Amino acid sequence: MKKRIKRIIAESISIKQFILEDDRLIDLIAKSATTCTIAFKADKKVLFCGNGGSAADAQHLAAEFSGRFYTDRDPLFAEALHVNTSYMTAVANDYDYDQVYSRLIKAKGREGDVLFGISTSGNSANVIEAFIQAKKQGMITIAMTGATGGKMAALSDVLLNIPSTDTPRIQECHILAGHIICEIVEDNLFN
Repeated sequence: MKKRIKRIIAESISIKQFILEDDRLIDLIAKSATTCTIAFKADKKVLFCGNGGSAADAQHLAAEFSGRFYTDRDPLFAEALHVNTSYMTAVANDYDYDQVYSRLIKAKGREGDVLFGISTSGNSANVIEAFIQAKKQGMITIAMTGATGGKMAALSDVLLNIPSTDTPRIQECHILAGHIICEIVEDNLFN
């Protein structure tokens, strides 16, 4: 069992090491932080969406902005779109699960707002529909995906495609990138 645990840790480190050495991905993480900083300075909001573990990551990162990261400071307008279960189940039942995020974007999204879509495959239909609606409304789209970017690649202003096809390793790196973005944004705005 110890060998297996060490192998899993080594795999996680390997992907993070690749990111560390990939200037393109480092630049995209920096661009994401700058994009969020500009949006918050302009009194815009940052919205997040995803499914399953990616929904948990979306909620986690929204809380880092709206609560705090390192600094005691004013809250930032960030929200994970899935947290209203009555809305989610009503729209999934009355319309279609693929529409749960795009309808919220239509209601809440404004030009200059930022939408993070998190999907390890890059092919989550409801996140794709949210990106399509966001683009119609002049929002900035940031995709956090796995290696290929999936269908979200063509719809994203920034594509943070983690160089892996292994869902747990991708999700670990999504949180790493998200935490880096939160730290930089907080520092830009409050320090």
